[in-house]
Amino acid sequence: MDITRRTVLKAAALGALTVGAGVRLSFAQAAGGGALEPSDRVFIANEDSNTISVIDPQTNTVDTTINLTSFDEDPRPPFRFVTGGAMPTHAAMIHKPLYHGGIDIHGVVPSPDGRLLATAGRGSSNLYLIDTLAKKVVGNMPNPLASPTTNAERLTSGVLIGREPHEPTFTRNGKEVWVAVRGEDRIAVLDVEAAVKASGGVAVSAVRMYLPTINGPAQVWFSADGNLAFVASQKVPRVDVFEVRPDPQGYSQPQRKVTLDISAADKPAFTPFLKTSPDGTEAWLSHKLADQVSALDTRDAHRTVDTVPLGNLARPNHLEFVQNAKGKAIYVSLARVDDGGPDGAASSQIAVIDHVAAAGSRKVVKTFFTHGREAHGLWTNPTHSLLYVAHEQDELPNTSNAGQTVCSAFDVSDPFDPKFLAQIPLGALKLPSGELRNKKSINLVYVRPGAKSQSA
Repeated sequence: MDITRRTVLKAAALGALTVGAGVRLSFAQAAGGGALEPSDRVFIANEDSNTISVIDPQTNTVDTTINLTSFDEDPRPPFRFVTGGAMPTHAAMIHKPLYHGGIDIHGVVPSPDGRLLATAGRGSSNLYLIDTLAKKVVGNMPNPLASPTTNAERLTSGVLIGREPHEPTFTRNGKEVWVAVRGEDRIAVLDVEAAVKASGGVAVSAVRMYLPTINGPAQVWFSADGNLAFVASQKVPRVDVFEVRPDPQGYSQPQRKVTLDISAADKPAFTPFLKTSPDGTEAWLSHKLADQVSALDTRDAHRTVDTVPLGNLARPNHLEFVQNAKGKAIYVSLARVDDGGPDGAASSQIAVIDHVAAAGSRKVVKTFFTHGREAHGLWTNPTHSLLYVAHEQDELPNTSNAGQTVCSAFDVSDPFDPKFLAQIPLGALKLPSGELRNKKSINLVYVRPGAKSQSA
C-alpha cells in the first residue's frame, strides 16, 4: 500500500475528530517505520495548575492528567479546591490552608530507559518521580479518608532538594538525577533508587551530595559518553564543565574541569536551557535575553563554535535537534508572540537552523508558526518525524480553543518543511470538588517507555 503524506495528515486529523465517538485511528500504522508505538506518550509540565498533561500521539488528545496537587484529599473545606462554589485563581490556590502539593511544576525529563520522569516543583523545592507506563506519581499512598468526595490517594512529598530547583537531568547510566538548584549555587545529586524509596516514605536519604557550581544554575546536560556534565546559569554568563568520574557502581565522583566565559554570546547572563547534539560533538545553549543561541564544542577546550541571532525580542526558550533522512535541523522555540499567525490568530514561532552548515556559518533558514502563544518546551519522537510543542499562554477569544492552554503537533519528516497536524487543548484535571484547568505549559517530553531516550 502506498502511504502518502496526505494520507498521514488525513488520518491524524480524523483521529482527533473521531476519538470522542470511540473510534481510534492509528497514526502509527499510517506513518510506519516505528514512528509511533502504542505506549508512546507526551508529558507536559503545567506550572500554574501543578499538573502533568499526558497526550496520546496516536489520537493527539489528552490521555490523562497527573495530579501533583493535594486538593480534595480530605472532605473538609480547608482541603478542597472548590469550597462553597468558589474556585480560587491559579495563583491563590497554592496558598489555601493545609495545601501540601507541588508548587510551580516546571522541569521534566525522562530516564535513559524512558520508564521514569523526574519533575521539579520550583516553589515547593522538591522533586517528584513519575512512572511513565502507569502514568502515576511514584510514592503516592492510599488515602485513609478516601470516599466519593475525596481523592483515592495522598500525594507524596517527593524528595526535598533546595531553593528553586529548576531542571532535573538523569545521568547517562540512569543511576543518578542531577537537579540544578537555581535559587542557590549548587546541584543536588540524587541516587535514583533511593529517591524512589524516599518518595514512598522510606527513611532514606536520596541526595548523595550537593555539588558547588556557578550561581543560579539553570540546567545540567551530559556529554554523549556520560563523562562530562555541562551546567548553564541564569545569573552569570558562565558554563561550568565537570568530569563525572563514575565509580565501579556507576555513581559519580564529580570534579570541576573548567568554567567557561560565555559573555560574548550571553551578555545579559540568562541561559535557561542547553542540550548536547545527537552526535555528541556540540552543546547548544539558549540565551533568552540575548535573543540568540550558541554552540560549544564538547571536546578539548570547549570553545564557542557558533552564535546564531534570532531577531529582536525573539526570547528563545528550548531547542531540539530534528535529524532524519531528509536533513538535520535545530528547532528553537520563541516566546515572542506575533500577530498574523494561522487563521489570523496570534502565535509564537519556531526558528529553524540548518545544522549541516559549517560551524561558524549556521543561521536561521526559516521560521514557522506554532499554533499557540509563548512556545516553550519541544521534543521529537524517536524517529524524529513528529514534533510536539508546549505553550505558556492560553488561546485568545474568538479562536478555536479560546481560553485553553494548547499543545501543537507537527509532522517533521522533512525538517525543513514541517506540516501542522493538530492543536491539542489540554482541558482540566477533574477533582471531586471541581475542575482545575491545566495552565501554563513549560517542559514537554516525548516518551517511549522501555526504549532509549534522549538522556541515554
